[in-house]
Amino acid sequence: MSVVLVDSGGANIGSVRYALERLGVDAPLTADIDTIRTADRVILPGVGAAGTAMAHLHALGLVDVLRTLPQPLLGICLGMQLLFESSAEGEVACLGRIPARVEPLAPSPGVRVPHMGWNRLRHGADDPLLAGVADGAQAYFVHGYAAPVGDWTVAASTHGAPFSAVVRSGRCWGAQFHPERSGEVGARLLRNFLEMPA
Repeated sequence: MSVVLVDSGGANIGSVRYALERLGVDAPLTADIDTIRTADRVILPGVGAAGTAMAHLHALGLVDVLRTLPQPLLGICLGMQLLFESSAEGEVACLGRIPARVEPLAPSPGVRVPHMGWNRLRHGADDPLLAGVADGAQAYFVHGYAAPVGDWTVAASTHGAPFSAVVRSGRCWGAQFHPERSGEVGARLLRNFLEMPA
């Protein structure tokens, strides 16, 4: 099985690759269109600003590729946010695979933004990506923007208000948290993604 990491220009790519290596998978970083199109699994990692990441993907000619991939695609952190129609961060159009807009987290008394640290996952739908991950399990988040809860929400978390922590639309999944920094919960999510039927 071939797994590739899309070159999104994010800072977490090395740690995601290492997490996959611990599962016995060598996932090269690539911006090659043919390599991405022919991979069995595609992972879109990302840390940073939505506008910068989308400009990078446009420059590499990868936007239409990622919008139309039929094989399983997993977005991580900013990569998950890029799966949505748009982001308020830079008022940028994203990949449009999930019909909603990413908005900033709202600070309030006792709620700091960005959201950094461990938070509980509350299951909202039965999905193979979370097989073996208990309702209420904790994952590690670092983000200032978030996707709303909707039909696409597989699991939600709350930081001041509820937000989507894990999403799905067809063969496209996303995790707002960092699996590579979330211990066994993150490893299980990555393993589930790798083991899904092609």
